Amino acid sequence: MNIYQIIKRVLTTEKGTMLSQYNKYFFEVNKSANKIDIKRAVEKIYNVKVDSVATVKIPSKPRRLKWTEPGKTSVGKKAIVTLKKGYTIEL
Repeated sequence: MNIYQIIKRVLTTEKGTMLSQYNKYFFEVNKSANKIDIKRAVEKIYNVKVDSVATVKIPSKPRRLKWTEPGKTSVGKKAIVTLKKGYTIEL
């Protein structure tokens, strides 16, 4: 799998912005990517050293599509990447 297929996008949320001062960054990643793949992809794309990776699976939730049609959100996965001391990512 290509490193640009592993990392889909950077998640810029309020929680993610607050944790960036502790060298932690949020990424939306491919569902089939594991922690080792995510670590290698972030190190190559952003030219940093990764200390640890935590992953969270996002479950599907029921939603209404129009007024009466039931639907679901898509399943996803996000990663919280902690960088080693002295490294930062400019977003």
